[in-house]
Amino acid sequence: MDNSEFGEFEDQDPTPYGTSRRRMIRNVGALGIGMPALAVLLDACSSSGGGGSSGGGSKGGGPYPGHKSFKFNLVNHVTTNSFFTPTRYGAQDACTILGCSYSWTGSANSVVSDMVNAMNSAITAKVDGIAVPVIDKSAFTSPTEKALAAGIPVLSYNANPPVGSKTPVLSYIGQDLTQAGVEAGKRILKHVKAGDTVACMIATPGTGNIQPRADGAKGVLEAAGVKFVQVATGAAESQELSAVDAWFQGHKDAKFLYAVDAGSGIAVAKAVAKYKSTGVKGSGWDVGTPTLQQVKDGNLDFTIDQQAYLQGFLPIVQLFLYHVSGGLVAPVNTNTGLKFVTKDNVDPYLSSKNRYEGSASKKLSLKVPSSIQAG
Repeated sequence: MDNSEFGEFEDQDPTPYGTSRRRMIRNVGALGIGMPALAVLLDACSSSGGGGSSGGGSKGGGPYPGHKSFKFNLVNHVTTNSFFTPTRYGAQDACTILGCSYSWTGSANSVVSDMVNAMNSAITAKVDGIAVPVIDKSAFTSPTEKALAAGIPVLSYNANPPVGSKTPVLSYIGQDLTQAGVEAGKRILKHVKAGDTVACMIATPGTGNIQPRADGAKGVLEAAGVKFVQVATGAAESQELSAVDAWFQGHKDAKFLYAVDAGSGIAVAKAVAKYKSTGVKGSGWDVGTPTLQQVKDGNLDFTIDQQAYLQGFLPIVQLFLYHVSGGLVAPVNTNTGLKFVTKDNVDPYLSSKNRYEGSASKKLSLKVPSSIQAG
């Protein structure tokens, strides 16, 4: 199990809630009662003594007087993956604002049993809340039920419980994964026609955080008469590079290589550059600097920004508000968005090194654009 430097566990004494209470919380969330404006939280910062990731709790004043220093746990499936650098910064920044702390635990290689063990350890330690990517249909059901029975709220982030899952998380914070795949499929249709082949490059088929992206695009493309082929590339970058290259060497008639994870996207970009004479095009996922550079260089038609910073910031905010409101402000599903990054709009991503995209650790406020383009 991999642990973060951002905070440590400490025994707590959460007030347990019965089943009827938990159902009420979920029903309130379903009715759309969400978070107050973040401006209120920022106002709280001025009276909470700063906090930091180790948090000191509120001393009084502001809208949340006298709360204890809550300790939350973010479980992750790829704890050392650079994609989640801005997620960790987001959680850290929310803790600084709110005077609480969090721990980062889980698996480095999508080992579900390690993630479940991390959840159970957090429950034993009596943390004040847990957020976890639910990448498996059933494995997280029991520990989630156990946490809720102990009065510990559980949210999912980055990966929502798959269709048919009975894992009773209180909310999901992250991209609408299937719809993101649908929109990607629509964009790919600009480059292909009926009878063409699109290869979907996917690190770990069946995993809850990336398979829906493949499924969403598949439905759109197959409905248009496009042949959709799924290719497993593996979790290691070197493995992904060789897998994409080897597959394309045997299928040079493919028109588009569609990656649903960052590593596969880099592999796709290198294949597109290497086999440029075939006319093949490709796309990536997420906004790591190497991926963005491949977009700028023209090797990727697009990549997709799902705002990883919010996937760390908002779970902390929702868990905090649940506690200080006595459960009245229920966790609510939050779509962190879908933005296509292309050669036309990639420059702002590359010109600034910041915490929001995970390219730097320095805390700073950036200048907003002079005009805003809708859509």
